[in-house]
Amino acid sequence: MPELRRKTITGYCEPISVRPGQSLDFKVCCYEGGASPRIYEADLVHVTGGDNTPGGIGVIEEVLAAPFAGPHPGRYQAIHTGSHGIVDEGKDLAGLHSFTLQAMIQPTLPGRQQQVVMGRWRADEIGAGGAGFALLLDDDGALALAIGEDEDGAGRRGFLSTGVPMRRGQWAFVAASYDGASGRARLVQRPVPSGPGDSLVSPATERTDVLAKDLMPGAAAALFLFAAGGGSSEAAEFTRHFNGKIDRPRLADRALNDAEMAALSGPALPGGLIDCVRGCWDFAADISSDRIRDLTRHGRHGRVVNLPTRGVTGHNWDGGEHSWRHAREQYGAIHFHQDDLYDAAWQTDFSYTVPDDLPSGVYAARLRHGSDVDRMPFFVLPPRVPAGSRARTDVALLVPTASYMAYANTRQRLKPNLIFGDGHPEWVNDGFLAGHPEVGGSLYDLHDDRSGIHYSSRLRPVMNMKPGDNRPWGLPADLNIVAWLTRIGQTFDVITDEELHREGAALLQPYRCILTGSHPEYHSTAMLDGIAAFLDQGGRLMYLGGNGFYWRIAFRDDKPGVIEVRRAEDGTRAWMSPVGEYYQSFDGEYGGLWRRNGRPPNQLVGIGFAAQGFEKSGHYERQSGADDPRAAFAFAGVGTGPIGDFGSIGGGAAGEEIDRWDTRDGTPIHALVLARANDFGGDMLRTKEDFLSTMPQFDDPNVRADMVFFECPRGGAVFATGSIAWISSLAHEGYANNVAQITGNVLRRFLEPTPFSPPPGAD
Repeated sequence: MPELRRKTITGYCEPISVRPGQSLDFKVCCYEGGASPRIYEADLVHVTGGDNTPGGIGVIEEVLAAPFAGPHPGRYQAIHTGSHGIVDEGKDLAGLHSFTLQAMIQPTLPGRQQQVVMGRWRADEIGAGGAGFALLLDDDGALALAIGEDEDGAGRRGFLSTGVPMRRGQWAFVAASYDGASGRARLVQRPVPSGPGDSLVSPATERTDVLAKDLMPGAAAALFLFAAGGGSSEAAEFTRHFNGKIDRPRLADRALNDAEMAALSGPALPGGLIDCVRGCWDFAADISSDRIRDLTRHGRHGRVVNLPTRGVTGHNWDGGEHSWRHAREQYGAIHFHQDDLYDAAWQTDFSYTVPDDLPSGVYAARLRHGSDVDRMPFFVLPPRVPAGSRARTDVALLVPTASYMAYANTRQRLKPNLIFGDGHPEWVNDGFLAGHPEVGGSLYDLHDDRSGIHYSSRLRPVMNMKPGDNRPWGLPADLNIVAWLTRIGQTFDVITDEELHREGAALLQPYRCILTGSHPEYHSTAMLDGIAAFLDQGGRLMYLGGNGFYWRIAFRDDKPGVIEVRRAEDGTRAWMSPVGEYYQSFDGEYGGLWRRNGRPPNQLVGIGFAAQGFEKSGHYERQSGADDPRAAFAFAGVGTGPIGDFGSIGGGAAGEEIDRWDTRDGTPIHALVLARANDFGGDMLRTKEDFLSTMPQFDDPNVRADMVFFECPRGGAVFATGSIAWISSLAHEGYANNVAQITGNVLRRFLEPTPFSPPPGAD
């Protein structure tokens, strides 16, 4: 396999979708020469094609005038991963010379390296020097206490470890106390049974020793942190991240005895300890935010950074309630990871204010750096349309940015597996991902501790969302629709999932016809409600993909550019959410499949996810529904024979992930099946949520792609292709093919004002 070109420059912008008059900030990193600056060229391009596969349309772009065009000095910008909590300090912490730190913890990577559970510490290596105090796991995964008065190793310090590694995934009560007057330090490492009859609990361990007297660990100019050690300010790089859950962390200003520790480990602050407790943090509060609440009179509140997972079961979860909204006292944990990332926080290199006359569409800031080219895509929406008015065009392309975020920097193809092969990078941007774990993973990847990644953000370089140098998936594939619309001279506006979530049906209402991308898989409740309302009010929808409307997600309205998924109970998925953690932390809704939430995609668009396979794509055969007068317009001018036995994805228009008609899952009874594909590679297997038990591979009649049409109330209608690969066939033979003909026929009819009428008896 030929060696891939090495990427030397990349970047991202914020926000990713704007209207005329709004501005974007572009953030760039040059990797050539490490931290040394390098000159790169930037320009603005209007992008109408991005499929670089053999037989694809290639990258099609037009250079436009822009104030930022020209040379720029490059620089290296680091990404600091790892989630942690930061507490707003009080001056009284600086005077501590005795203390107790305690919490319930569940480590998920003990023994990897030193990991701070909580404390204030400034040093590169705990135990060798430094200032502050910290409860931590040592290099072997045993509970430890570090105390120090200096940062250069010349002063007094103390270090104590139980010497007994903690068990991965086992809840334990942990505590460290130090009495400055006597120098006595004590560690408590007491595993907690996971339930009745738990026979795997490790024995309790304690360690006591006399360290130097009158140490002043509280004097360090350091932040009080959870799940990390760090410097004196938030600008510092935090290190020694803890991997696992922390529940009910506490800080007292004296050494507590066992009874006092037990009392303090309850959900509330005990009255008898009010005067000595400096921090009693309730992680069960404010789950849908970044806030950390302190129950003491000191009000030492704080916040989490880089989105650790919230809404997770705590040490006392008993299985009786599965929603954190109904049993918050059992969801008092936060799951921290050393590789969590929300915002790369790069500095802005240049900005751009969208002029009033720039048409709605897909654009990019193109970076050229030696032989390397990188594109930072963004979407220009039309000016806002007053309520009740029509847009300048009747067509809008709903760009599935939520699905782009879900797959952002996915590494599924970079690991040997039965579906995707040997894991060798085939594309330039995949090669970059293989060497740069710091840009974060997707909702299809795992954290370093093997837990699933529940949150995905676009505030970082998203390598597989860049036109060119990528396999045709997500935006590079969806640009086939942009190229086709441009080729046929159809004006259209571009709108995105993020606006749909915020504005709902009001965003769609100015248009007569909405087109989806090839894989609109992820939808929030507000998004689904908006599309359903659009159809109920007479809108027309062309669903030009497969496996759409599948997973429920949540957005954080106070945190742009991030989504959450909970892979609950069932579904074709890369990992499973832990039992008891199926409710989304952002909004408290039950996560998982929309099918499991009572809103299967069949109800909305007539078809639902049937199977996936990536070996080859097949073609459609015309069905009786195509001859029904209600849908005859779709096949006008289309001859007999195979439909879509060509295409840049697998050689056909039906492939990758496919949907089928099925009234048992909610397909309207009056929906017509216009065409069907059922000839695929041997790896095209039915989605697992259909099965009641395991099933062997066989000639499965439910493994098929169905193209459907049906009418909606008030003159609306739906056309659905049932295949991710459909749009890859549009450009075949210069767009003179039956896939483009059918798609164009439907679009022209959907733009006619003549209303559609459901047949008598339609549901």
